[in-house]
Amino acid sequence: MTETVSTADVVREALRENVIDPEIGINVVDLGLVYDIAVEDGVARITMTLTTPMCPLGPYLDQEVHSAVADVPGVTGIDVNLVWTPPWEPSKMSEDAKLELGFW
Repeated sequence: MTETVSTADVVREALRENVIDPEIGINVVDLGLVYDIAVEDGVARITMTLTTPMCPLGPYLDQEVHSAVADVPGVTGIDVNLVWTPPWEPSKMSEDAKLELGFW
């Protein structure tokens, strides 16, 4: 039995590997900034947030997300939806990110 990997999973892995918060040094997926990924008709729709609405890295991270997803097979368009609800909080981080940042 073979396991099928969805395009959304490939997009998530591209973000995990390539979009690193330069202030913290952890990727946006493990930081819990990516809330949802859906790929429909070739368009990757990524719903994400920032640690705060005043985060100066917004434009940089948006550009990095586009760059990371542009080469994913099957993706012909990218739509990043930046949201503030629900607000980000440290509990959204992965276990690895929490350990790395000393939240344990």
